[in-house]
Amino acid sequence: MSRKHIVVLGAGVIGLTTAIKIQETGQYQVTIVAETLPGDAKGPGYASQWAGAVHMSFSRGDSDQQKLDMETFDVMWDLSQSGGLEESCFLRVTKRFLTANGTDDDCALGLTQMPDFRVLEKKELPGDATNGVSFTTLTIDTPIYLHYLHARFLASGGSIVRAKVQHINQILEGGAEVFDISKPLRSVDAVIVCSGLGTRFLGGIEDKDVFPIRGQTVLLRAPWIRHSLAFDVVGPDPSLCRYFIPRRSGNVIIGGTMGVDDWFPRARPETTQYILKEALILCPELAGTDLPPGHIPSVEDLYPNIIEEGCGLRPGRKGGIRFGFDLFPVNDARKTVPVVYNYGHGGYGFQSSWGCASVVLRNLTQVFHHA
Repeated sequence: MSRKHIVVLGAGVIGLTTAIKIQETGQYQVTIVAETLPGDAKGPGYASQWAGAVHMSFSRGDSDQQKLDMETFDVMWDLSQSGGLEESCFLRVTKRFLTANGTDDDCALGLTQMPDFRVLEKKELPGDATNGVSFTTLTIDTPIYLHYLHARFLASGGSIVRAKVQHINQILEGGAEVFDISKPLRSVDAVIVCSGLGTRFLGGIEDKDVFPIRGQTVLLRAPWIRHSLAFDVVGPDPSLCRYFIPRRSGNVIIGGTMGVDDWFPRARPETTQYILKEALILCPELAGTDLPPGHIPSVEDLYPNIIEEGCGLRPGRKGGIRFGFDLFPVNDARKTVPVVYNYGHGGYGFQSSWGCASVVLRNLTQVFHHA
């Protein structure tokens, strides 16, 4: 019996992970259709390329979200084992998470299951932090990891079509091959929408609850940094945040911003200066290990180590992640095709990616079981 043909829209971390999860069951033949792929020049719309990323659950007491996050952590923890083929994608680190004017419970929400979790003592808190926790986690070198996902999907027998989908009916009626006139059209049995921020403009879906959360960062070369820190509260502007995240490659990403409904696609110079200044406060060691005795680290010391600055537009959504499915009529309603949803992950796509892919696979199984 031939396998059902599934089309996944989008090749960010959510689309790639979902496609792998479905393809590797052996029950389906999956094609990804996406305008942008790993390895393309960076742009703000492909947010996965710009992500930090460190695994830290943002579930904040939401048990369903925490299950998604912890399932993903378990998968990534296994992938990050020493000597494995995937080890280069990850770095296991100690992470501290701090707040100002919060409580120990505020810091601990969603994190107590992490390895080596503990509440920091007051004498361990730097600067204006009032509370904090420490735990072991992993950071993800996002460009390398996206290449890994891309290669793993293709190696499992999946295929990719580069195209811009303007309306979901293009896929529902013509399949992934509709964009290649050299190939015959192929029917599709289900479509998985993992198109992130683009879902706001995808004809037939056009979810106006989707909005950008702009994240601006700076990438530094600092291989001597091997721990991570995030400070949840920095002052009156909730769009600003402070963190630094080392990667196995020796690069360190510092940030950042949480600009809700901010569509500006380039790095703002004044924000870059803010990021550099605040990161140096959090971690003076970023300035280097060979500074002259008595030298006070300054932003100028960071300039020679800057690799790039930029921004990505995280795919936020009012109401959070959209799961579930709808049946769409095709060919004058002579048949229906299920459209399964997996988008609206905001700034936690990497943290929940494998858990969300499992939800989609269950929904897909339910669709065909009741067909």
